[in-house]
Parts: sequence; structure tokens; C-alpha cells
Amino acid sequence: MTTPTIPARKPGGSRRWFLRAGTSFAAALAALRAPTSSAADLPGSLGAPVSGYGSRSRFERALRALGNARTPRSTVSYAPLRDTFGIVTPSSLHFERHHAGVPELDSATHTLTVHGLVDRPLVFSIDELKRLPSVSRFFFIECSGNTSSEWTGANAPDVQRSHGLTSCSEWTGVWLSTILRQSGAQPGATWIVAEGADAARVARSLPMDKAMKDVLVAYAQNGEPLRPEQGYPLRLIVPGVEGIANVKWLHRVKLVDRPAMTRWETSKYTDLLPDGTSRIFTFEMDAKSVITRPSGGETLPGAGVYEISGLAWTGRGAVARVDITTDGGRTWNPAELQAPVLPLAHTRFRWSWRWDGGETLIASRVTDETGYVQPTLIDLLKARGRFSGYHNNAIQPWKVTAAGVVTNGL
Repeated sequence: MTTPTIPARKPGGSRRWFLRAGTSFAAALAALRAPTSSAADLPGSLGAPVSGYGSRSRFERALRALGNARTPRSTVSYAPLRDTFGIVTPSSLHFERHHAGVPELDSATHTLTVHGLVDRPLVFSIDELKRLPSVSRFFFIECSGNTSSEWTGANAPDVQRSHGLTSCSEWTGVWLSTILRQSGAQPGATWIVAEGADAARVARSLPMDKAMKDVLVAYAQNGEPLRPEQGYPLRLIVPGVEGIANVKWLHRVKLVDRPAMTRWETSKYTDLLPDGTSRIFTFEMDAKSVITRPSGGETLPGAGVYEISGLAWTGRGAVARVDITTDGGRTWNPAELQAPVLPLAHTRFRWSWRWDGGETLIASRVTDETGYVQPTLIDLLKARGRFSGYHNNAIQPWKVTAAGVVTNGL
């Protein structure tokens, strides 16, 4: 909007100047009061009625991306990280990984059995679990195969495909330790095995010290019952640990004296090293960060000031700092960490960047509270080779061309 200017008064001016100035001032006020939308944009009748379950605006388009080259039947979906805000992923956009589809389970009949090396084997209904002391915590979950395409050079075109197998939610449930104490864990119980009720019967072993520390048996996500694709009616939440250990559709926990060595922790979800050996039970997710805006698939309209924004997380506690480079790694600048900065949860960061219009690489690098610094892909490949398909936490660069087109910088 252009504001009318008031004419300058000449020396010895008269009443005519005063009238002209008054007219200009009135025009300025009218311009300030003018509506910013045309009448055609404003509703002329009553809108939609109140609904029993809310939905988003039809003008919003963010969706999970489905499937990949290895799983074309969409047993996996990727969260649209570029199109989310803050640190909480909407339940409807939380990433998914299914090994045998989504089972249909009734919370009225579903149970959780605790047995094995316990004094009192117990079976809990969902209602009985809800009568136990409840807790709510913000935790991220990341599939250990997140960013796996970057290992082999099959670089994803955008941040959704490269990093979208992570999400963060508020989970509500009961501490697993509360349940295990009621069962009376025996001294010889050093591991647990958690099993899901899906057709694949996904099962993972966890050390007892982790099970007694901060593992949650969750029945709610972001304030409502778990959605079926997120494990309804029960899911194990294992903070900071690879996603497969967060067993969905949980129906059984067995206390044992050694890991069960299931297929999900031997032939699957192990890291094959160049010398033929494997890293096994690589539970913790290493510190990782990624710029979500601007990122692959975007086009910047021209030189100017842009806010660089992204997410950082670590399986070892809290994010301590994030640094940003806009010159391909020659210099790094500390980003602002947006509150809240919570342990074992996504942390939002931002930094103001004045782009001069030249071609460059931008990237983020996180340091967690243990002092661990996110590595480059070259350093990670030197340590593990190209055989590993899991636990890639390397720095992700985005290339910005002189035309403003942003692509995968790897």
C-alpha cells in the first residue's frame, strides 16, 4: 500500500495549502482503513457446522510420502518435515513403518501379558493399565534406516525422503518399570523381550536397566488414543533408541536372562562392517540435525534475507548447540535453539541468512550434551564403509544454485 504524501508548505503559504494538506491526510486515513481483501474473498453466508472430529483446512496439502524402491507396496511413510512447525509432529503425519500391515485390535479385549522370570505373571487389560499412575513425555522416534539412501549415493531429492523417518510426539502411558515391579522381576532377569500383536510378531530385546529407567507403555499420543498405524491400543516407547525397538501393538513382555536374538536384531537391524563383522544391538540414535527450510525441492525467489530453520535430536540426552554453514563448511555460525529444548526430543533451531545470490552449500551440525559432534558422511564412511544401511547421522548439505534452486548437496 502506498501512503499519500502531504505537500510541503511554501513560505507565506495560505489557506489553499491547508485544504490540500487536509485532503491528503484524509486520503491517507482512508487508505489505512481500506479492506485488504476483496468482497469476493469474504464469506457471505454461514460456514460449515460444528463436527464431531476436527479436520484441517482443505487448502493445506502436507502429506506423508509413501513407499520407496525397496518397499513399493507402501509399508513405510515419511513425515513431511519441511511442512511441520515447532517440535511436535501431528499424529496424522507421524512417519510409519509396518512389516505386516496394520492389525485391527479392539482395546476392549486387548491385553498385555508380563511373564518369564517374574514372581507373579500378570495380564493387564487396557483399562487396568489406565488406572496405574500415568505420565506424559515428549520423545522422538527415528527409524535406524532413516537417511539410508545417502549411504550408497542414491541421494533423496528432498528432506521428506532423506530424513522423514523421524517424528516427535507427546506420549502418555505408564512406566514399564511400574508394571515390572508389580510382577516382581527376579534377580536373573537381565533382559526383556517385547512382542507386537501384528502378523509379523515383531519382537525386540532390551536390557533390563533400560527397561527400568525410562521406557513407557503408551496408550495415547498427542492427547488422544494411539492411532492404529502408531500401535493402537498399546505401544512401547523406548526413548533415544532405534525405532524398531518401539514395539507397536504391544501384547507381551517376557523377562529373560539373555537377549532373544530375534530376526529383528540379528539378520535385520544390524550394521554390517567392511571386515565382515556386524555391529549388533546398536540401540542409541546418534546426534543428528537437518535443515528443513530451505531444503531440497525449493526455489528461492532471489537474493535477500532468509530464515534457515531445522530440527536436531540425539539419543544421548539433549541438544547442546547447532551450528550453521552457508559457505560449504568453511565457516560455522551458532544457531538459535528454540524453546523448549527437551532431552530425547526434537529441538527446533533457526538462523538468519543473507543470501547474496551466488551458488553455495548450506548445512547444519549438532553437538549434544555429551560433547558428541555430528560427523560428515566421509568420516562416517571411513569408519563403517558403504555396507551399513542403518544409523546414518551424517551432516546433510543442501546446494543452492545461482537460480535459487535447492537440491541435495551430497
